[in-house]
Amino acid sequence: MSDSEEGAWIPWFCKQRGNEFFCEVDEDYIHDKFNLNFLDSNVSNYRRSLEVILDLEPESGSDPPPEAELEQCAQKLYGLIHARFILTNRGIDLMLEKYQKSEFGICPRVFCQRQPVLPIGLSDNPGEDLVRIFCPKCNDVYAPRSTRHAAIDGAFFGTGFPQMLFMVKPEMRPKRTKQKFVPRLYGFKIHQMALRSLSENIAASKDQQPGEGDSN
Repeated sequence: MSDSEEGAWIPWFCKQRGNEFFCEVDEDYIHDKFNLNFLDSNVSNYRRSLEVILDLEPESGSDPPPEAELEQCAQKLYGLIHARFILTNRGIDLMLEKYQKSEFGICPRVFCQRQPVLPIGLSDNPGEDLVRIFCPKCNDVYAPRSTRHAAIDGAFFGTGFPQMLFMVKPEMRPKRTKQKFVPRLYGFKIHQMALRSLSENIAASKDQQPGEGDSN
């Protein structure tokens, strides 16, 4: 964050374009060292990154890393803290508010009828996969619609967040949709055997075609 930016780092970060999926982690949660166990092994410049997040004066000691590098480390550390925070009651309440406003987007599946979605990671290890959106109505995952969210690390939300939210708030879980798309031709359902026979006929016709250079 540049010197020209005003206010605390956490609200500033969450208001940046592309960071709409994040909620503001309470500083009290970050100050509790128990909540940060083992994160120092995942983030370089851990101590200075924590100082950036909490707007603390840097401790005297070795020379600080370049500003761009430190900012990147701070954002990674915040993301990993965020993944833990949103599993707490306070974090769930903040994310639920976003969910109810469809701030994470809606399911692209037509039969889900614009069902709001939740962010989810397919891995809890940073750097392995990007964030996805989970639809609780069809129980499937999709890529975020907006490209500005496509580069967010999925580990910043974790693999269990939607499940935890609906365990804590079961009344918020929508009913599973029973509607499924049924292929039709001239108003009639196409039987699977017909599709299989058509595929077999196409494959057989390709096998019977003469190769290039064959004489007539």
